[in-house]
Amino acid sequence: MLTRTTRTEKLDLRLTAQAKYTLAAAAQAQRRSLSDFVLESALGRAEEALADRRVFQLSPEKWDAFIAALDAPPRDLPQLRKLLKEPSVFSGGKRA
Repeated sequence: MLTRTTRTEKLDLRLTAQAKYTLAAAAQAQRRSLSDFVLESALGRAEEALADRRVFQLSPEKWDAFIAALDAPPRDLPQLRKLLKEPSVFSGGKRA
């Protein structure tokens, strides 16, 4: 049984008459409402746009190098250590 989610948010969109006609024709061709067609199309495109920010693929060799880098002890970075000991411009005080 399908669970139906109540839509509570609204998105207004300005478009040309030709763009609306094209969207409506595509929705009708798929026997869907214009709202459903536009929403599903937009969500599909959004998932594509966000995919490279959620998942990345590496070859087995690069994966091993990645894991090795994560597991390696931190490198000593004297300049970073010095920077972190300096007073912060936000705190107004001295850092230990």
